[in-house]
Parts: sequence; structure tokens; C-alpha cells
Amino acid sequence: MVSSPRSRCDGMTVLDTLGMFDAAYGLAEQVETAAAALADGVDGLPAADEVSSVLVLGMGGSGISGDVLSAVAGPICSVPILVSKDYELPGFVDTGTLVFAVSFSGNTEETIESATEAAHAGAKVVTVSAGGRLAELGVMWGAPHVSLPGDIVMPRAAIGAASVPLLLMLGQVGLCGGVEAEIDATVKQLRHRRDELSKPRNIAEELARHIGRTFPLVYGGGPIGAVAAQRWKGEFNENAKAPAFANRVPEACHNEAAGWGQHGDVTRQVFTLIFLRHDHEHPQVARRFDLLRELMLEVVASIHVVSAQGDGLMAQLFDLVFVGDLVSLHLAAQQEVDPGPIPALEFIKAGLR
Repeated sequence: MVSSPRSRCDGMTVLDTLGMFDAAYGLAEQVETAAAALADGVDGLPAADEVSSVLVLGMGGSGISGDVLSAVAGPICSVPILVSKDYELPGFVDTGTLVFAVSFSGNTEETIESATEAAHAGAKVVTVSAGGRLAELGVMWGAPHVSLPGDIVMPRAAIGAASVPLLLMLGQVGLCGGVEAEIDATVKQLRHRRDELSKPRNIAEELARHIGRTFPLVYGGGPIGAVAAQRWKGEFNENAKAPAFANRVPEACHNEAAGWGQHGDVTRQVFTLIFLRHDHEHPQVARRFDLLRELMLEVVASIHVVSAQGDGLMAQLFDLVFVGDLVSLHLAAQQEVDPGPIPALEFIKAGLR
């Protein structure tokens, strides 16, 4: 297990009953282990000429694996990659669709329902879970199955374990290349960033202090920035139990930017704005960030920039994800919130049962 400040943080005992700090600090090893587990490939995958589209089904911490796949592989994949986070299956799904049904528990009802529809539509379904009903259904359908490690504390802590198999399978099918090199670069960068974020008064801890009792508003540029921003939002929600909001650039420049024209006396007390930047932004996106900063400087409490490091799309995306995970955990620690349990979500699940 990687050493982490799980029980001590800034000289204070941290409330972390499930070990979320340890899980976050072990992301590099999780990515590396997931890649090693699929080194020999997955039996039963279709050939590239049998696939006309790729669809990922999943919710929450499992569903973000589809967003990662789309952001990293989308620019080089020869067929469209889409993500569905609903009960309903998109109407285009047919025998030419490669469907990755991802549920850490294997019991996510939206994923089970849509995956079942996909199987009935004749799609090429692959199930990805740590067990549960989804794995059982996959056996019934004769579908390939990828097992996720059952010892990961929470689905949101399994982003590496869930995302890497999808990338490797897409590479195995022949729909994108260079996946192994992307993964190697990602592991290298995660270890480098971990060294930085293990030091006292690191950037994640300091950003959490700046956020304090305000609401984080996270903007990311382009596909990988948008995925990172959504991840930050979800981690603030689940780890710190705090309201948070996310948007993507350039989209925010076509609607949300107009919403800061008034109420500055209120918003500057409520919101902390965070820009997630990376080396793969369109030049006009970079200009838009500058204009947004100028526009919003007087209407939020403060503006902070987190710049991705690493070689390649995947490395920079996971670098931003890792920093965001640690910011949310430090925010939880500073507010004396246990980051692991999610009673609000369990309440909703219980009500649906």
C-alpha cells in the first residue's frame, strides 16, 4: 500500500473511515495493475470491420470511464464513441455497436436495464464489473467479461481500474493505436504528481483552503478538460459533501457567461472559480479562458488555475483527475467530513428498492 496522509493531515487526525486518501494516492498502481491484467487481451471481442459505433453504459464513478474513453480515444478512433447514462438505450444501437456496460458493483439498475436492451438489439456487449447481476447476465448472453478488483473502496475510486480496460479493448479490436504508450506515460506522470502532492502545504491542500466554505465552480477546456471538470465536481459532491458545479469551455462562453451580469455582491461571497488547463486546448479556447477571467474576476471570491502535466492526452487528463481527487479529500479533511460514506446516495437507492 502506498504511504499517504490518511490518518494524519497537516498535523491533525483525519476522519477517513474507508481509506479514501490511500485509494487516491494509489491511482498510479491501479492504472498499472489494470493494464497488466489485460496484457493477454480479452477473448470474444469483435474485429474492427464488425464495429460501426462504440457505446459505453454506466453511471457515476463507473460511467466516467466512458467519458475518459471518449476524450482520450475519440480523436483517433475510426468510429464514433458515445456515452449513455440513462435507463433508455439510444436508438442507433444495433449489431454493429460495441457496447461496454460498466458497473463497479454490477448491480446499477440503469446500466443493467440499458445493457439488457443492447443485448436484445444484437449489439456486441462486453460487461465490466466486480461481479453482481451484470456479470451474471453477461454469462447468459455469452458476452466477454472484464472483472474489476473487488477490494477498491468505492466506485469513484476505481477510475483507473474501469477506464484502462476500455482503452485496451478498443486497441485490441483495432479501432485506435498507441494505447500502451499512453498508459505508460500516465503511470509515470501520476507517480511524479504524487511526489508533489505528498509534501506539506502542497497545491491540493492549499487550493482546498482557498475554497473553504465557498462553492467550487470548475471550468475545463475541450474534451479532456470537460471530463476533468466533471470529475472534480463529482468528487467535491461525494468526498467533501459540498455543492459544486462544472462547465466546459467553449460552451460556457455561449450561455453561462451571461449569468454573471448581476448579483456580484452575492456571487463573490459564494463561488470559487477553478480553471483546469492543459496542453491540448484549441488556441481559441485558451483565448476564451483569458476573457472569462477578465469577465468574472469581480464576481467570484477568487480564481485559481490548475495546469495539467504529463505526456499525452491520457496522462494530462489523469493528472487533472488526481489533483482534483486530492483537493476534494483535503477539503473534506479541513471541514472534518468523512469522505468515504455517501448516505444521501444510499438513501436514494434504498428508496428505489
